[in-house]
Amino acid sequence: MVDNDSWDSLSEFTLAEVLEMENKYKAIGDETLNEEFCNNLATRFSCSSNRLGKSTITWQQVQLFFQEKQMEVQTQQESSAMALKLFVDLSGEDSSKPLEVMQKRKGTVEDLKELSFEARSAKDYAWYDVETFLNYRVLCNGELEVRVRFAGFDKAEDEWVNVETAVRERSIPLEPSECGMVNIGDLVLCYLDREYYQLYCDAHVVDIQRQTHDDKGCTCVFVVCYDHDYSEENVSLERICRRPIT
Repeated sequence: MVDNDSWDSLSEFTLAEVLEMENKYKAIGDETLNEEFCNNLATRFSCSSNRLGKSTITWQQVQLFFQEKQMEVQTQQESSAMALKLFVDLSGEDSSKPLEVMQKRKGTVEDLKELSFEARSAKDYAWYDVETFLNYRVLCNGELEVRVRFAGFDKAEDEWVNVETAVRERSIPLEPSECGMVNIGDLVLCYLDREYYQLYCDAHVVDIQRQTHDDKGCTCVFVVCYDHDYSEENVSLERICRRPIT
């Protein structure tokens, strides 16, 4: 806990001084806590022409700044160490809120290799099956990212993806007898077939032309609107995967 006097001392630094101390801590870390180092830095700050009319800086103020920075970094490291606990089995849970689900159970990266997930690529906004989760990291804003290898692709296509927005339980293909499970307004994963590329992209069902048919083949027509470009298309059931029921 830092008392009010300590915070008053920190407020005496100029922006240029704060930036310099930030860079020095990044460069040499805890060595910045050394009294001689802090004294030399405080003396240089105090003698700078930028401090004309301002109070001098003491070595204790400089050291306090680095102590606070050390505490901040340690907190971030502890958060990173806890990150693996965010990995859990999404099966049967609300996959629209991965982080909330992930906080319910502890797991490891190895656990994920036995589960079925898909991840969205930032390159084309399409979803691909995840072959394995390679690593994880916690960003400065607290968000969790995982590095994934997409099924059927080599390491050159590995990507960092956001767990909250770009990782979810794998979508499920539909049988002809299951067309009644698809309703207007549903989010679906739809096979986008274009002349030069084929992708699986998120879409919403905007209309359904239901037809009478048997369980061997569905003749219904589904009008979908793709989330990434708002284009609409008539598609058959074979091109639609539903989201897992929560």
